[in-house]
Amino acid sequence: MNESALATFRFPKDTCIPQAIPKAIGTVTLASPGLEVMTDLAQVKAATIDPAITLDKAEQAMIHQGVRSLFVVSSFPCVDGLVTASDLVGEKPVRLMNQRHARRQDLCVSDVMTELSLLDSLDYEELKAANVGQVIATFKKVGHTHLLVVQAATPQGPARIRGVISLTQIERQLGRAITEVDPQR
Repeated sequence: MNESALATFRFPKDTCIPQAIPKAIGTVTLASPGLEVMTDLAQVKAATIDPAITLDKAEQAMIHQGVRSLFVVSSFPCVDGLVTASDLVGEKPVRLMNQRHARRQDLCVSDVMTELSLLDSLDYEELKAANVGQVIATFKKVGHTHLLVVQAATPQGPARIRGVISLTQIERQLGRAITEVDPQR
């Protein structure tokens, strides 16, 4: 092996780490394709948390990752459910503290999360043919703050959660609030 070594050098003063530039969130309209408001988990790593984590640590994880929901995962890659910021600070923890005569620090994610079987989801292929107006109509119908998008099973693999759509994200992309949605979760 007669390979020559690469040249090395010493760092100059004030060398910095480049900051990641997130994908620009374009403005959408009600007629824009529904996929434009979905966070595609084939392109973005899913934010996850263990069900045994305390509510305060879960809240810190959301802040640190810049998200308002986390997939609850006890055995990767299978998903147990979803926990939202509303679940952590809303009425669920207060109700449980009163029922159990417990303190907030005694509660964990599994106490307030919504199990996967109770979550509304959209079919990925149907979303590909839909527009943002139809997605908003779905939010109004189900009354949630998040919808999961499921890609059907294929010969190559089982069904999987392909994406997440957040009501807050749609509002950000539309540049206005969406009215008449009474979020239950």
